[in-house]
Amino acid sequence: MGTYRESRAGAHAESLHVAGYLVALVLLTFLFLAVAVWNRFPLVFYDTGAYMAEGLSGAFFVERSPVYSLLLPLTGAFASLWWVAAAQSLMTSFVIMELVRIEAPRLGLVGLIMIGVALTVLTGIGWYVGQIEPDCFTPLVALGSYLLLFRIPALTVWRRWLVIVITALAVASHPSHLGLIGGLLICAAILCGFHSRLSGWPRPHLWSCLSALLLSLALVVTANYFYTKTFFVSRAGSVFLLARLMQDGIVQRLLAETCPARGSSQKPPYTLCAFPLPHNANAWLWGERSSFRAVGGFKRSDGEYGRIVRDSLARYPLMHLKAAIYESVLQFVEFKTGDGIESQRSILVPGFNRSLPQQLPAYLAARQQTEIILFKNINLVHVPVAVIALLGLLLLLHHAAVRGRWDQAALPATVLLALVGNAIICGTFSNPHDRYQSRLMWTPVLVLLLARARDARALQPVPEQET
Repeated sequence: MGTYRESRAGAHAESLHVAGYLVALVLLTFLFLAVAVWNRFPLVFYDTGAYMAEGLSGAFFVERSPVYSLLLPLTGAFASLWWVAAAQSLMTSFVIMELVRIEAPRLGLVGLIMIGVALTVLTGIGWYVGQIEPDCFTPLVALGSYLLLFRIPALTVWRRWLVIVITALAVASHPSHLGLIGGLLICAAILCGFHSRLSGWPRPHLWSCLSALLLSLALVVTANYFYTKTFFVSRAGSVFLLARLMQDGIVQRLLAETCPARGSSQKPPYTLCAFPLPHNANAWLWGERSSFRAVGGFKRSDGEYGRIVRDSLARYPLMHLKAAIYESVLQFVEFKTGDGIESQRSILVPGFNRSLPQQLPAYLAARQQTEIILFKNINLVHVPVAVIALLGLLLLLHHAAVRGRWDQAALPATVLLALVGNAIICGTFSNPHDRYQSRLMWTPVLVLLLARARDARALQPVPEQET
């Protein structure tokens, strides 16, 4: 009889635990949608129109992720884009909940909601989670990779597979995410090689994270085949890199030294020899009268873009290296909230008319389309908080080293590596934009809040007896 009562009590306690978890998950999901609710409609970006056309109308754009595009109808975009934003918020909330459960297990519901409020007010999380754009998935690549590399023993089977699926979906939603998870895996593999010399470091579980990477590649290749009936991962990488090299003046130097003089009978080595080139990547890629469109745009398939990149790299390797370092550093320190979040009325109205006409009135009535959002005031908070959080990561790593608690260094180290890796990937292979780094800046804030919730002394000086 006693055993029966104990089992009933245990089952009741577990059901209460599950109920509390679900309540917290729902509350966080709604909390992170607060910005979109304030806007009166999910936020949009310039690229949103291409994702809508691809996912809802069957078009294909080689420069846009078909995986994210297909996610739109799968999450209910035809009924309402609110369902897409809700799905993004739910996945973000779940990953945060798993981090809280593992890193700060004693944190109650009130504490968890306070962390959610802090992230919503002090960082740009709401501006990305509530935006119809894959930028919200970049942090999930970093945090999901951390859970799969270092916290697998703390994940039950269903949690493990859910984290793998969410991480894979996040990686597949943007080409730069493949480089991000790849870089984290390389660092983890190096750590495995030195693990015997690093007493206290949790040993990385490479296979779980590798599973997410392989699943993401399968999603990308399958989605590309769905649209084009050919297998490939990406065809636009050389285009964005070429645009960045043009912005740095490297392409112009190559053409000046290799293109024949005007009037010469010599055949030019590149079709771009016939066009003046701007020193602005965006002007070349997206300008209405850009020579990029005249030479075939993203649809060009003769390999000239890649050949120009290779030829310039062979001629000017130091110039390439200096430019890549400069752009990466610049990208690391550019993280203001609000980049590109402005009225997109003229750009997206045709897309709404074609794919979601019933949602057009709500879209046009949103604050983003009817008001000027004062991001200058918002960044008076977000930017200093982000800087403090970056310094806090370094402080956590220092304290972990002094105390010899390397298990507590894994999360801040992973997030810091993700921030550096994201800056290198975006700065080198595209060109710096605030939104590329801003989308990640809530992660160091979360790490500090979790460290403080786990140990009130986490950010205080280490007493001498602990050194």
